[in-house]
Amino acid sequence: MPLFQNATFFTTVNHLNTLPYTRAEVAFAGRSNAGKSSALNTLANRTRLAFVSKTPGRTQHINFFDLGQERFLVDLPGYGYAQVPEAIRVHWVELLGRYLRERTSLIGLLLIMDARHPLKDLDWHMLNYFGSTGKPVHILLSKSDKLSRQEQAKTLAAVKAELKDHPQVSVQLFSSLKKQGMETVETVVEGWFNDELAAQALHEIVAAQDEDTTAPPAGETGAIN
Repeated sequence: MPLFQNATFFTTVNHLNTLPYTRAEVAFAGRSNAGKSSALNTLANRTRLAFVSKTPGRTQHINFFDLGQERFLVDLPGYGYAQVPEAIRVHWVELLGRYLRERTSLIGLLLIMDARHPLKDLDWHMLNYFGSTGKPVHILLSKSDKLSRQEQAKTLAAVKAELKDHPQVSVQLFSSLKKQGMETVETVVEGWFNDELAAQALHEIVAAQDEDTTAPPAGETGAIN
């Protein structure tokens, strides 16, 4: 079964101190109304795994989805639109900022952009902010079905050119309506998870071997007879 179709809701949080323990997770982010919830539902082959609202910016919590085998997908609040009180906006900024910078189990970011309006100022802010972690970013140019094939090719080439100085960032076309690009996303994210969990397993083996070599031999506990 494709990776995202394993997704089941796990938990929702609104404060960093209630984040669950995970071994590896990939986050979904994007400007409000960029098609983030629709993309998540399409990848998971569900109609309402993520709520699609006619009012942009309604995802107000960090939502965790279990993909199985100790892998998680994290749906982040959309940025740049929601009409909310200033205190809530400030809370979101701090919550997202600290999550993206400090979450050690976060291994990569899926960044959703409307293919008709890519790389807006807030998108660049997100790229530069998260880019400082050194972790990979994969951009989905959503709603690509709104463009002709010629426009799609032109847009993809232009975005790649803009990102030439960001080697950790990759990009593709995506359409929730046409289910375009699903296999590419699966391949990218599965690769991230496989690399991370393999590295963790190797680290655990090395750590166990180190413990074995530093432990005193049986009968040599240092006790005085």
